[in-house]
Amino acid sequence: MSTIAPAPAAAAQRAPEPPGRRRRRSPLPYWLSIPAVLVLIAGMGYPLVWQVWNSFREYGLAQQFGQDPTFVGLDNYIQLLTDTGFWAVLAKSIVFMAVTALATMALGIGVALLMKAIHGWARVVLQIALLLAWAMPIVAQMTVWNWLINARNGVINHLLSLLPGVDMIGHNWLVEPLSFFAVASVIITWASVPFVALSVYAGLTQVSDEVLEASSLDGATGFQQLRLIIMPILRPVLVILLLLQMIWDLRVYAQIELLQGFGARGSKYDLLGTYIYSLGVGQGKFGVAAAAAMLVMLFTIALSWFYVRELLKEDKS
Repeated sequence: MSTIAPAPAAAAQRAPEPPGRRRRRSPLPYWLSIPAVLVLIAGMGYPLVWQVWNSFREYGLAQQFGQDPTFVGLDNYIQLLTDTGFWAVLAKSIVFMAVTALATMALGIGVALLMKAIHGWARVVLQIALLLAWAMPIVAQMTVWNWLINARNGVINHLLSLLPGVDMIGHNWLVEPLSFFAVASVIITWASVPFVALSVYAGLTQVSDEVLEASSLDGATGFQQLRLIIMPILRPVLVILLLLQMIWDLRVYAQIELLQGFGARGSKYDLLGTYIYSLGVGQGKFGVAAAAAMLVMLFTIALSWFYVRELLKEDKS
């Protein structure tokens, strides 16, 4: 009577290892990361420490002429946190960040889905156009947009005036703060959409066509596929893209400064970037400006903590 060999699945089963006997990880990745960490410390450590130290000192115009700065403790932070102007700028910056980041993500995902749907030369033309828009220098971008929104001979005003009953000739888009920030949001969204679209498109190429085909055979609509299959797969990509957009839009400076140079000056047109610049360079309050920069950094870290926590959870699993 022949003996029956054990099933491969049963033979492959092993008793789970006790918690104390888990396989040790190789220290090689940590050693390889040391050069990058040292470069970051050398390049960012000194400026950061100097900025933190200046935020606790009275460092203004007098110190530029040789007077020693004095240690004032938390006075710079107290001055900021009790200033209604700072809170107004912070609120505007948060609203601007949220609107611009969400608009960028929505349009970027839409363009990525469009690239996935079209084929051949149309996709190549769209990708080249996105790359050109993303690679354009900020000063060149703002020059083009200044030509588009110019009050006297701007293209947008001219096109809108072609509509029956509409006369936009001479309309200045930068006079009212709401219109000013709307224009700034459109410009920054236009410049940021290519990065989001190309990144999401790269993620879409990893979604299995077999899974989508099987779901369509089961009766899933295109919207259901997007919501229940594509979006969960792309979630890690979308989270990091949204986080990056929020950080970039919170700290935006160049576009706001250049728009102000086109004819809109004053604190009511400031976001955090231009506000800190005006404190330091404009008013000579370098200590207060350093404190404001530290507060923005703390806010950015708090904003990033959700993603960092998710990374830690994935690393432990």
